[in-house]
Amino acid sequence: MSKDHIMPGHDAAHAEEGGHAPSTFRGYMTGFVLSVILTAIPFWLVMDGVLASSGATALTILVIGAVQMVVHMVYFLHMNSRSEGGWTLLALIFTVIIVAIALAGSLWVMYHLNVNMMPGHLHDMPSM
Repeated sequence: MSKDHIMPGHDAAHAEEGGHAPSTFRGYMTGFVLSVILTAIPFWLVMDGVLASSGATALTILVIGAVQMVVHMVYFLHMNSRSEGGWTLLALIFTVIIVAIALAGSLWVMYHLNVNMMPGHLHDMPSM
């Protein structure tokens, strides 16, 4: 059995990507440089206290982390809409939806447990 028979179109998909393909040395180096920059920015934000609010700093770090995940998926995992007929991208979207539902549901349950099970929590207690 030939490689083309096992994975039809696999090499053709990589050939269509051109010279700036993530699977080339240049693509790996681009991904590496982007990863280093996206790691250094949050480090700088925290160490120098650039943003006044810790919430703004945390939100900025979360956004940069999401961008870094995309960089890793594109440049190192070679994930795009053409790889494996789009199934890897579809599996990623499904995973993100399931994780979002689980997180939202967990936060919703914890919030309502806190509100309903802890009435007067530390607010109505006399000071000692």
